[in-house]
This record gives sequence, C-alpha cells and structure tokens, in this order.
Amino acid sequence: MWTSWVFWMIAAVALAILEVFAPSFIFLGFAIGAALVGLILLVGGSAISLSLPMTFLVFAVVSLISWIALRRVLGVQRGQVKVFDKDIND
Repeated sequence: MWTSWVFWMIAAVALAILEVFAPSFIFLGFAIGAALVGLILLVGGSAISLSLPMTFLVFAVVSLISWIALRRVLGVQRGQVKVFDKDIND
C-alpha cells in the first residue's frame, strides 16, 4: 500500500484539499512531496519502491524542500511590516 503510486496521489489530493481549509502553506508542501513521490513511483522508481523507509525519506526530503521554497516565495518578505493608519475606534 505505501509503495503504490495511487496511494501517494490520493494523499496529495487530500492534503491539497486540506490546504484550502487551512490556508497557511503548511499542507501544500506535504501535498507537493506526496505528488512527487507518486510520480517517481509511477515512472518506475524501483529504488524507492523496494523499501518503505526509503519511500518515507524521499517524501520527507521533498516535502521539506518544497515547504522551504514556498515560504521563501509566498511568505512574509524581509522588512515587510504591517502598518495601521487608522484606529478602529475612529
């Protein structure tokens, strides 16, 4: 089950849907990781499909890299500060 590409694609879609309900770019990195592992298994990634720990290692590394990339591109930029010009009571 864990080394089936269909499982990883379903997990990627479920995590992407979960990201819609919690929009903070947390689940999107995991969804990208699951989708890439699914694609690797689909095209014949026999090196990671032979062992379960290797599959999870690839998923973890790809998810971490995609999460860091998302934070750099879509996160708060350096020096960006929220400034309030009006008081709510005015």
